[in-house]
Amino acid sequence: MQITPFFVRGIAHSSYILAGKQSCAVIDPQRDMDVYIKEAKSRGLKITHILETHLHADFVSGHMDLAELTGAPIYAPKAANCEFEHVGLIEGNTFEIEDTIVRILETPGHTPEHICYVVSDTSRGPDPAAVFCGDALLVGDVGRPDLFPGKARELASMLYDSLHKKLLSLPDSCEVYPAHGEGSLCGRAMGAKRSSTIGYERKYNYALRIPDREGFIENLTTNMPPAPDHFSRCTEINRKGPTKLKEIPPLREIPPGEFFKFAGREDTAILDTRHYESFGGEHVPGSWCIDLRSNFATYAGWLLPPDKQILLVSDSEENARKSAVWLRRVGLDNIVGFLAGEMFAWVTVGLRAAHVPQLSIPELYEWVRSKNPPVILDVRAPSEFESFHIEHAVNIPVQELRERHRELDPEAEYAVICSTGHRSGMGCSILKKHGFSGVNNAAGGMTGYNAAGFGPECPMCALSWAGKAGRKEAEVFPKGK
Repeated sequence: MQITPFFVRGIAHSSYILAGKQSCAVIDPQRDMDVYIKEAKSRGLKITHILETHLHADFVSGHMDLAELTGAPIYAPKAANCEFEHVGLIEGNTFEIEDTIVRILETPGHTPEHICYVVSDTSRGPDPAAVFCGDALLVGDVGRPDLFPGKARELASMLYDSLHKKLLSLPDSCEVYPAHGEGSLCGRAMGAKRSSTIGYERKYNYALRIPDREGFIENLTTNMPPAPDHFSRCTEINRKGPTKLKEIPPLREIPPGEFFKFAGREDTAILDTRHYESFGGEHVPGSWCIDLRSNFATYAGWLLPPDKQILLVSDSEENARKSAVWLRRVGLDNIVGFLAGEMFAWVTVGLRAAHVPQLSIPELYEWVRSKNPPVILDVRAPSEFESFHIEHAVNIPVQELRERHRELDPEAEYAVICSTGHRSGMGCSILKKHGFSGVNNAAGGMTGYNAAGFGPECPMCALSWAGKAGRKEAEVFPKGK
């Protein structure tokens, strides 16, 4: 028995090949599934099983394409009520892959239909050697139970039983292979390691060390990060079966004149995937700014309207095609094409470009201290904002700005800030789309602000940091400064 992991960094997704000498299974495959075909071919393996632990919320799975290319059946939880041909699995079902016996555990909690695959390598012994546990048990964490409105406490209680009555009954030596790692929003406090053991998690996982059910439920249903909009959408796509990649029209290279006609339509969203400073220099009016080098897939799935066709502006054809791959991973398939010749082609045919001034941190600092300071709009998460922020800043997380821009005066001057400039670039594009004219991006964000010496010990930083550091406010903000 050999286990080969695959990891998609931008969505922190782990998938696996479980192999014998001639055949193998793919567990929780990513949508662009060529990696498994290549790996199996290079090792002389036939893919005979495609295994899903649950209906994934943060990405579209590759089970349909993989099944068509290999002829392998799809195995999925019976309780998922999938609308495509599959083998529905329940507690206690078993099947074999050469010397490996796979046994099913029903482990609801993260989702109602969740299952785990417990594997025993009979060539070595009968004990469970590994468990593919989806998002039930993660390294250093457990799957969040709050993705179904109104059912968080019920699912948290089910998760408690799944963990304590089932997964923790496995031997301490049993290896743990989850579907997500650090950086995923399917949990809250995942470790950097991508695999573990039952024994290690039993000893060190904070969620497994909560001694009682009520404490577990309370912990797992409070202070969770917000779930992106595309989570519920991807769940349904995976239940129904995603569109096969070969059925999606190829990406087109669109000349500026045709691109301009598309850009004026109500059913179209323009997505600029360049660095936020390039976007600031010049961009197609009305564009969304989501930098390909940022947490691109998550924010694209979160922010972009799923019912609109997408036009891409990138700094190369290669990056336009990479952007399309990431968008399809989060269920955004309606991508028409990309601007031929990038923004250089746009401006050299005389089309209008929009701009977002980029403020260096010293410029921001001086402006804030002037007689006519801007409104500081901080688009970080509340927990980041509370750690420290510029005094008098307004906090609206970037994903909420789509609606909460109505709380702001469109005639005011704004300096938009986040941790580095990526999310504030997104925020600037949202404000510009809604008619705000005085929009400026703080390049470098609070990271640069702190590095320049304007951080928590500066008189213009707000108060919560002092208390957290155990220092008196007067020491941090001395009078007369």
